[in-house]
This record gives sequence, C-alpha cells and structure tokens, in this order.
Amino acid sequence: MSRLNDLLRELRTREPALARDLEREVSALADRRAFGLNFERHLPEVVELPGRKVRKGDKVRVLPPRGKATKRLDVRLWRVVGMDRSARAAKLELLDPAASGETPREELTALDDLVVVAQSRDPIYPGLVSTGKVERGGDKPFHTVINAENLHALETLLFTHRGKVDCIYIDPPYNTGAKDWKYNNDYVEGDDLYRHSKWLAFMERRLLLAKELLNPDDSALIVTIDEKEYLRLGLLLEQTFPEARIRMVSSVINRKGVVRTNELTRTNEFIFVAQIGAQELFAQRQASDEKVRWASLRRFEDSSRRNGPQPRPDQFYPIYVGIASNRIEDVGTSLPPNVDRSTVRDRPGFHTVWPLKPDGTEMIWGLTPATLRKRLAQGFVKVIPGRGGKAPTLYYLTSGQVADVASGDLRVTGHDADGSVVVEFETGKATLPTTQWDNESHNAQTNGTGLLVGLIPRRKFPFSKSLHAVEDTLRLVVGGKGDAVIVDFFAGSGTTLHAVMRLNKQDNGRRRAIVVTNNEVGADEQKALRDKGLRPADPEWEELGICEFITKPRIKAAITGKTPDGEPIKGDYKFTDEFPMADGFQENAEFFTLTYEAPLRVASHREFPKIAPLLWMRAGSRGRRIDDISSGWDVADTYGVLADLDKASDFFDATTRVEGVEVVYIVTDEDRLFESLAQQLPDCIEPVRLYESYLRNFEIESGRGAL
Repeated sequence: MSRLNDLLRELRTREPALARDLEREVSALADRRAFGLNFERHLPEVVELPGRKVRKGDKVRVLPPRGKATKRLDVRLWRVVGMDRSARAAKLELLDPAASGETPREELTALDDLVVVAQSRDPIYPGLVSTGKVERGGDKPFHTVINAENLHALETLLFTHRGKVDCIYIDPPYNTGAKDWKYNNDYVEGDDLYRHSKWLAFMERRLLLAKELLNPDDSALIVTIDEKEYLRLGLLLEQTFPEARIRMVSSVINRKGVVRTNELTRTNEFIFVAQIGAQELFAQRQASDEKVRWASLRRFEDSSRRNGPQPRPDQFYPIYVGIASNRIEDVGTSLPPNVDRSTVRDRPGFHTVWPLKPDGTEMIWGLTPATLRKRLAQGFVKVIPGRGGKAPTLYYLTSGQVADVASGDLRVTGHDADGSVVVEFETGKATLPTTQWDNESHNAQTNGTGLLVGLIPRRKFPFSKSLHAVEDTLRLVVGGKGDAVIVDFFAGSGTTLHAVMRLNKQDNGRRRAIVVTNNEVGADEQKALRDKGLRPADPEWEELGICEFITKPRIKAAITGKTPDGEPIKGDYKFTDEFPMADGFQENAEFFTLTYEAPLRVASHREFPKIAPLLWMRAGSRGRRIDDISSGWDVADTYGVLADLDKASDFFDATTRVEGVEVVYIVTDEDRLFESLAQQLPDCIEPVRLYESYLRNFEIESGRGAL
C-alpha cells in the first residue's frame, strides 16, 4: 500500500480526476481486512553492498559526493549496462524512471561513486573470507562470527544449516523512533507513518528464513523486545510459527528504571520463547545457601599417624604445589615406613607438601597417589595458599560427595583458579522459572555495558545485553544439549556467543554459536566520518564498524582473557560461575566477512577458496578446513572434497580411513556420474553435489523476497 500511495501522489500532479477515482477504490479495498495481522510488506527491501566490485548487469546507487552533508540520500536505482575500464566508469540506466517522475536516460558515473545494491528478491551467491581466528579449545568445534547483512547471511546459512539449528536467539531493533535501525538504507524515524509496517516486513522476511534453519523436531526461537513492538511481534510469531508453543516473559533489566518525560519509568523488557516440536525447557534446582565443606586431605585422627597401629604405607608421599601457579603440579611416590622423608629432595619453584601436623607429627593423606591423581583430574582437590611463605593446605571431596555430584545432589557451578570445582548443594525438585524475572545478574547496565567496558576499554557500544540474562535464557532451552547449535543474526556486540562459551565451561559442553552482525557505523560517527570525506568501504570507515571495532575484539578478549591492548582483563565473572575474566575460555572462534560471487565463476570452480568455509561449516565447523583443492581431492576430519573425478578411487580409499567423515562434496555437472559416485559411499556419509546444490539453494531462496 505504501508503494501504491506513492504512485497515487505522483498521479495527482498529472491526472487529478483519475487519481481521486483510484483513491476511492483503494480505500474501499483497504477496508476489507482479513483476520489477523495486516501490514504493508514494502517490497522490495534494498541492501547496499559496500566494497562489492561493480559488474555489468548490477543494480547500483550513486553515492553523494565526498564530504557533502545530505539529509536525504539518493535512493534511485540504476542498472550497469556497460563499463568504461579506461575511465574507471560505468554506463548506467535508470530503473523505473516513472516512479521518480523522470524520463528514461543513461549516465556515465565513476566506479568509486557507485555502491552495488541487492533487492530482497534478487539471488545472491555468497562466499566467506576469513579475517582471523582464536584457537584455545583443542578439538572443540569453532564458533563463527560473520560480518554481513543478516538477510543474506540467513540465506547463506540455509545452505550450511537448514533444519540443523537447536536455538535461535535474537535481539532485533526495538523500533523506538530513534536512529536504531535502517530500512532501505534510511533510518526509520519516529514520525514515519509506515514505521510499524516497515519493521514487521523487515522482521517477517528474516523470521521466515529462521524457521527453515530451526530443527522442526526439537528447537526453540527466543526474541527479546520492549513495549514499542511486543504486541505486533507476538502476532507475527503466531502467524509465522503456528505450530509452536509461544510464551512471554517479563524481565527486569534495570531496577532503577529509565525515566521518561510524562511516561512510566521503564524497568523491563519482554522475552518471547517459541518451542518447536518436542523441545523441552531445562529445569534447574535452586542452590542452597549452605556451604559445601571440603575434607582435609591430611588425616588428623591419632589412628592415622604414619607409623600408627594400622600403618598405611601407600598414603605417605610428597605432593608438589607450584609456588607461582598455586596448583598441584605432581604427586610423588609413596615412601616405605623405614624411609625418612628428608631423603626426598625439594624441587625448585615448588612447595613440597607432606601430611604433617603443625607440631611436625607425620600423618597420612586421605587418598592413595592413584586416587589423588584421579580426583585431581576431576577437579575434586582444592589448594588453599599458606600465609607468609608457608606450605599450602590441601582439601578434597570425599567419595560420598563425589557420588552426590554424580547424582545431582551437589551441583558444579564453575572452577577456581587452582582447577578445583565450585560446588553447591541442590535443594528441592528441579523447577522452571516463572514468567516474571527480577535478577540482579540481569542488570544490563552493570552486566552488559559495564562488563563490555572491562573487555574492550575505551570502546563504546550502547545498550549491550546483560551477559547473564542471555546465559540464563539460553540455558532454559539448551541447558540439556551439550552439542547444540545456536544462531544469533542480530548479534550486536556478541553477547550470545559469549554466553554460549560460559555455558560450555559450566558443563564441559561443545555447543557452537553462529552469530551475524553487520559493520554499521553509529549515526553520530557517520556524520563525523562523512565530514572528513569518508564513505562506507573506505578502510578508515570500516575499522569503526560494529563488527570490526566491537564484536571481534570482544570475542577475542573473552577467549584470551586479554584486552585488545594485550593487558589481562580485570575483575571476575559473577553469579552462576565465578572465576577471573583473565582466565578466558577454552574455545575456538573464527571471523568471516560475507562476499558476493558471480555464479558462473562459482560453477566453473574458480571461487573454491571462498566457498570452502561454507563446506566446512556444513560439516560441523570442526577440525581442519580444506582451503586448497589443487591436488584434485582432499579429506579432512569431518568431510572430503573430490574435484578431479579421475582420482575418485584414491579419494574413496582415503575417505574410508578417516572415521569422522560425515559429508562428501563431489564437483561435477553430470547427474548420472554424481549418482554413480554417491552410491560408492557408506550410508553414514552424506553426498553433496557441487556446485549444483550451492547454486540451486540461492536461486530458490531468492524467491522468498517476493513475500
């Protein structure tokens, strides 16, 4: 309707009578509203692709001159009909000139003054280029951070993760009327008459793609929102996910609240949880205030003297605690009863700890060396530093307490600096939270923005979510799924990925997050950059974008425990799992930028390095990635690629020797040959034809833009 109204306004200037007749008919039709949520779908949505090379046939916009301030951008679309390489210019043809009241014409414009655009119904052929990685997680799967416009990133993930995602968590624009989001590259202002319908159209396209990503048998969608759009969002979710069980939580994010002129002070936001298929919420038992008492590793009763009435020679031995690390670094050999402990030499840099009373009486340890090593590996031995250079004191969890951990009567909530577990008592039955959340840990100011300042000092990001609020919400749906795949396509500063890493640390999980954020520069920064003559795609502009300036440094800092300046992060994580932030996480993450490729170059196998990350992600983002296929084939930890069919025999031999292979990609344009080769694979390996499956995926998805 908004497009129709624009055309009617244009018609009034030329045919007033005809325009009035058409307006009456349109008004009559508009009154016949269908039941349910009705809104204008504002087709098509246009996305600018700064940095994308201009090619013949592309749709483009003309950028404003450098250094020139402009209130309204030139939103006209042009098609590139020719190229003048010597002049570094493109010959342009105006698309839909009638819409802007212009006559058809062509222009010659410098390539540097053009930006390629894609409408929501246009097919795109994406690739990924790695821009760095952090590896501290051993063989764990990699988390993925993608710098991209999220509509296109979602279409990309449909090739790699269709129906495989366990949870999608998003914090979309709240549509407050401030400059918090753009539609067709223009900020949606508070006085825009179509503000709500633009937001709904924007959201619907992305939710329809998200629905295809979610596992239809067992998954969940989580969306946070405030009072501006929660009613419309609720209806949109019910229409998009009619089979889901949808509930809404009210969550306090700032107990003091945000004072607003002549309005109620806002303290909360809303969380929609849509459960799909057999998805069950993860119930937790509440921790008791009673502290768990660890047992002294040194026995103290008189009967436990080293040479007492019931000697136990296997329980008198030295334990070596690192002076710098304050950890048990080694367990010595038991001494026979007739061997003096002074015959055992001290080790430089270590406390040699014996089971001695303060008066020097030799006692025994409560565990044999073999059992101590086992408990130590489990985190069930604690080191308490001695004062004034004295030897530390050692404690352990008894066999009964170890059994309580296994049964769930004791809950492991984290690890101390010495590697020992943090345990709490559980009381009562496991219960689910109520629909009203009011937890200090969910304070967005202290545990969102404040925490971010510690990770990446001197870098501002407004309205960051509380890390613990996201963590608790995710735990509700993936707490029992240690290998879950979580997607966030409004990732902002990267809180969702950070929260997933905390969940993994708490239960040794291998969950992996895929988060998408663009490299948009804030409205205030944009003005200053434009005044300097800069534009999107300029290096000085891009380095201040959200992904490059906030998200990537935040994730790197969280994993390494160091700020972008290389300094250890100050402070501790609080609440569920308390430990120094400088410890970081034993996780892996890789950063990518989404690219836009020419389909003919992809089909002719000339863009394999940019398609390679997609193949790796589809195979689980684990182990080595195959980035070079010049040898004709390769087999990595979880997948293989066959490009030279003459080497199929060697390829299949190698595939059978690698136990973890789950997917095989075969490059061929012949249907029968692909089928013949696929039949040679065991049933446990999925055959995928390149590049037919890739190209077809994005050609199909482009049709969704007409919704």
